[in-house]
Amino acid sequence: MLLRPERKGPVRAAITGVHGYLPDYVLGNDELARMVDTTDQWITERTGIKERRILKGEGLGTSHMAAEAVRGLLAKTGTRPEEIDVLVCATITPDFVLPSTANLICDMVGMRHVGSFDIQAACSGFVYGLDVASQFVETGRAKKAILVGADKMSNMIDYTDRTTCVLFGDGAGAVLLEPSDTGAGLVDIELHSDGSGMKHIHQKAGGSRLPPSAATVEARMHYLYLNGPAVFRAATERMSASVREIMTRNNLTIDDVNWFVPHQANKRILEAIADRLGIPHDKVMMTLQKYGNTTAATIPLCLWDYESKLKTGDRLVFAAFGGGFTWGSAYLNWAYDGAKAAKAAGKPRAFSETPAE
Repeated sequence: MLLRPERKGPVRAAITGVHGYLPDYVLGNDELARMVDTTDQWITERTGIKERRILKGEGLGTSHMAAEAVRGLLAKTGTRPEEIDVLVCATITPDFVLPSTANLICDMVGMRHVGSFDIQAACSGFVYGLDVASQFVETGRAKKAILVGADKMSNMIDYTDRTTCVLFGDGAGAVLLEPSDTGAGLVDIELHSDGSGMKHIHQKAGGSRLPPSAATVEARMHYLYLNGPAVFRAATERMSASVREIMTRNNLTIDDVNWFVPHQANKRILEAIADRLGIPHDKVMMTLQKYGNTTAATIPLCLWDYESKLKTGDRLVFAAFGGGFTWGSAYLNWAYDGAKAAKAAGKPRAFSETPAE
């Protein structure tokens, strides 16, 4: 039987606030066409992306975007930094090998003596992080937890490679998790990985297997490598299967789900998954036309962008796929009136202000 928001039940980790941050610099398709052999038409037809945000400025890293998202989240929800018990950051573009980006975020926003750490699951990072962070809340070890998804992808993209540079952007999104016994919150989640997918999407150098050197830099081995067709097939098949599984075991039909919230990789992937599952396209959150693929930040940025459309009790299904391979899905009941929260925060805009092409 489906849980209803008004029913009393087990304690679940509920999202009680969401906020995002996007850099000011907009890199549009026309500018990319002056940098690499491509056109606006080529990019739009193959990806659905029209523009993406890029973090500019010397010495600025992923933590700076994430800290802005967290500051906004705290202000929006009326939460003091000292009330947070744990902060988890999902990222593949940490500021440093150590300390963790989560540590840096906490310092920037004035959180002291709080548990914090990073998670690396590529584009699936937010879903993986949701599983981890929610357990702190559900077990009573944390009354308030923050999960951040943030990446500065422009740092690892080769802007002479049109197969990757058209896809990615920079951004950060953060959610507040709190306990709820009303039926709101995370109901179910599943995670998968298959390390044999490494050959299709990876960064060749920079880790302990092949440390940075003059030779690796000269060979341009620190940029992201992506085998587009192989990743397209795997993402479509495995995200579809994961969503189907989580819906089946929770007795959900397409009509029961209010919003499908997929990782924003490529418009053709999202449409292929929706068509396979019979999900109407108007139930699919889509922001990639404005922000591109921000890896671990795509799902929280979707929630932030669509917040004014979300109502208490809405059923959301998340799905993600990333390098590794990693993938997974989650079923969550929304906990609050998004329109009211967005308006109170001075962000009453609707998701449709920049429609997809």
